[in-house]
Amino acid sequence: MHWLVSIAEFLVNEVLSQPAYLVGLITATGLIALKKSAGQIVGGAIKATLGFLLIGAGADLVVAALAPLGEMIQGATGAHGVIPTNEAIVGIAQAQFGARVAWLMIVGFGVSLLLARFTPLRYVFLTGHHMLFMATLLTVVLATAKQSSVVVVLVGGVLLGILLVAMPAFAHPWTKRVTGDNTIAVGHFGTAGYIAAGATGQLVGRRSRSTEDMKLPEGLRFLRDSMVATALSMVLIYVILAVLFLAKAGRVTAFKAFATDGGAVATGLGNYLMQSVMQGLQFGIAVAVILFGVRTILGELVPAFQGIAKKVVPGAVPSLDAPIVFPYAQNAVLIGFLCSFLGGLVSLGLLSALFHPWFGLALVLPGLVPHFFTGGAAGVYGNATGGRRGAALGAFVNGVLITFLPALLLKVLGAFGEENTTFGDADFGWFGALIGNAAEVGGAGAVVLMLAVGAVVLAGAVLVQRRVVETGWDPGARRDAVLPRAAVPAEAAPVATAGYPKIAPPAGAPTPPPPPETG
Repeated sequence: MHWLVSIAEFLVNEVLSQPAYLVGLITATGLIALKKSAGQIVGGAIKATLGFLLIGAGADLVVAALAPLGEMIQGATGAHGVIPTNEAIVGIAQAQFGARVAWLMIVGFGVSLLLARFTPLRYVFLTGHHMLFMATLLTVVLATAKQSSVVVVLVGGVLLGILLVAMPAFAHPWTKRVTGDNTIAVGHFGTAGYIAAGATGQLVGRRSRSTEDMKLPEGLRFLRDSMVATALSMVLIYVILAVLFLAKAGRVTAFKAFATDGGAVATGLGNYLMQSVMQGLQFGIAVAVILFGVRTILGELVPAFQGIAKKVVPGAVPSLDAPIVFPYAQNAVLIGFLCSFLGGLVSLGLLSALFHPWFGLALVLPGLVPHFFTGGAAGVYGNATGGRRGAALGAFVNGVLITFLPALLLKVLGAFGEENTTFGDADFGWFGALIGNAAEVGGAGAVVLMLAVGAVVLAGAVLVQRRVVETGWDPGARRDAVLPRAAVPAEAAPVATAGYPKIAPPAGAPTPPPPPETG
């Protein structure tokens, strides 16, 4: 029997506790269920494993790129400052919590399928990278509150499963307003921002015409590439903070900012500024590596999940990544991005002047990537209910949310709140803060309180589905009475094939994979 115990210990300690291997095994299991060939199963499992290792490599680069920036923010402002980047914080967390994240994600997806099968919330969440992000957030928050691994996986999995079906339902009245039908839902954890943008459009844009009646300069389209946008935003932030740090701390101190982890002391002003530029570019490369790793995993994992979901929840509505709405109002995407970024800047000023001194909230610097993806989608939602004013003001509200909510979230992230980065989208902020504070109660009371929060979210989503979605309520009906709804441009209208539309998101956006082959 000793050999049997040795085999069991080997599997637990050397395979199942290693997240890269675990993700590969999950992928292989899904591909086997889809009756793929042996070559496809082996290749898919290896690709998913390599993708996970890429995330870790990118995380090391992110930590190295952000270390000098944290010192500059602290020196220039006297406050702790962070740049929300989901991929960065997830990559950092994987080193400590990778196995628990993987198990929590499996449990959460299973719970979501059961809820989709046996409740009115028939949504199947196929935005795999956001599933991974939320699984990581819940793991970090619960583990930071000293919850056991069993509680982390089981309670966190139930909460994740609830969110995977609830959030698409909450957004669906506005999503149907954007798309014009019930063929797709939005599965993205920026939902609170999209709902706020749609509601803002209802309030301010009753007589405002659509953004699609405007002509915008082609010269700004390069910002749709996420790697370019990330690098550009970080270069600007680094250079600005480097100048502020230099002015406050003086040359001797400032020139040592990059002399960490083998870096060199700046030899002069020009070298100091160019080191700032290089660090910003390095951050862009680091996030690109992590994104490539995430896409490599999901290119194999999501089709397996999708095939299983089709068998368990026939007729479900697929919930897809936020860029799925971009083609419905492409001008609104750019307007939304710019106005969301403006909202982030205004909110940063308020954090610096008021909320940091009063409540000790960290300074959340606006990053172009979260403001582009969530701000762009918020612009589309705001335009659908309120035209140009709705797109602009709705996206501005989104920018405020994704600045203040991450600042509140940092309060429950423990040591991870000191990593100079955090989760960036709205739902991570409000839900993470709620669950984190509930988890800190400790003991059985914490479990009961966390599950109660999940039950309230689930009950609210069922109520919205029954009373709002299924009754056909249109959030833009009042506007249509004044201004006829603009038609979706022919080139932007999706063509329904194989169960959901094929829409090309902007360059760099994680895209849903094609449905699995049947046969």
